[in-house]
Amino acid sequence: MQGRFFIGITIFCLGITLLGCQSIQKYEQVPTIQVATILPGIITSTLRPVETKEKISTETKVQIETDPTSPPNLLNVEVFPDPTKYSWNLIASGFSRPLGFAAIDDSSNILYILEQEGVIRVISDGAISSELFLDLRDRVGSRQNEQGLLGIALDPGYMENRIFYLNYTNKSGNTTISRFVANEDFLSANPASEHVILTQDQPYANHNGGNIVFGPDGFLYIGLGDGGSGGDPQGNAQNKDTLLGKMLRIAVTDQEGYAIPSDNPFAGGGGRGEIWAIGLRNPWRYSFDRSTGDLYNADVGQGDWEEINFLPNTAAPGANFGWDYREGSHPFEGTPPGTLEFIDPISEYDHSQGCSVTGGFVYRGRDLPEWNGIYLFGDYCSGNIWGLIQKSNGGWDLKLLFETKENISSFGEDFYGEIYMISHSGSIFKLEKTMTTLGYLPLIRN
Repeated sequence: MQGRFFIGITIFCLGITLLGCQSIQKYEQVPTIQVATILPGIITSTLRPVETKEKISTETKVQIETDPTSPPNLLNVEVFPDPTKYSWNLIASGFSRPLGFAAIDDSSNILYILEQEGVIRVISDGAISSELFLDLRDRVGSRQNEQGLLGIALDPGYMENRIFYLNYTNKSGNTTISRFVANEDFLSANPASEHVILTQDQPYANHNGGNIVFGPDGFLYIGLGDGGSGGDPQGNAQNKDTLLGKMLRIAVTDQEGYAIPSDNPFAGGGGRGEIWAIGLRNPWRYSFDRSTGDLYNADVGQGDWEEINFLPNTAAPGANFGWDYREGSHPFEGTPPGTLEFIDPISEYDHSQGCSVTGGFVYRGRDLPEWNGIYLFGDYCSGNIWGLIQKSNGGWDLKLLFETKENISSFGEDFYGEIYMISHSGSIFKLEKTMTTLGYLPLIRN
């Protein structure tokens, strides 16, 4: 992958040469198995203690409920709206290398913005608070382009328990997944509330992944890159005995540390129990469709191809996305065993159109119903933003919609399902109908 966070052309070039891995994992906390209730009304789960393995039994039937903030009974659109009628309007600026976004789950529309150095700021009532939500600069390591405070996930019960989770690289450059508790005002949190639940040694400074998201099943999904350097030289992405190059799935609700869902593919052996999917290079932003539970995952390419992967909510655990046998849908190195089945990307683009994909969201907001069901994603280097629509035959339509020229580090989704774009240069934009000259207008070709 190209360096996600570029500091000039020199570091960009150096980033191309970096990638590598090792198979060293350790736990900060030994998982404690407790009876847990996860997302009442969303899933039915039987969770029980088990012997010898950190597993949670999941006799799970996922029942996706329509989010009350989404437009009721609104079908997915079949054609793209005219992008000339929309723009990415500036809502806030002045952030330092922002690359993460979370929205509080109520109508106050409080937004948390992650800054790479280790700070979380708050946008409340449309204004940036002068007080920091959280300052972790004493423990976050961000010296390299792809290190820092990388991901945030609010607990499904955040409005009651005030618990949230962060993914960051520590001063040694290793991945840290920690639980924190916000103060009662939801505008601040105490750094001393940190409880580390998982760490992963990182042999190189790049390909740390960084996203963490709660799925519709109530479990926490953690995306880890293949460890860095270049070309996955130790083959970690296909190695089931390391967490590197994987999507993890763990239970954290009502756990001191974490527990392993019993339907994870290697919960019974044959690999690390935390693994949910394998064959990833550097997943940079994935999301679940809030209406369907489908997963969209952007995986940054090596030197030629950027890809978007898709798993429907009915997909079985254990998907293999192909790296490093493949880059996108194209052979990269080695010959895979004939028994392996790979998930083909639903979309890919070469480096004439960008160099580092940034995953986004399926639009499910109220303000722009003509965008309903369109998945939006972008590229960090070119600033392009594309849309994907799933066709009735299962295929996908792709369209380039906007050319922003911004370094798109992330996207965000608020309580109402509206979509935001984060520029690593310090600004936050919102997709809206064009009513102002501020922001970025769509791509227009004669």
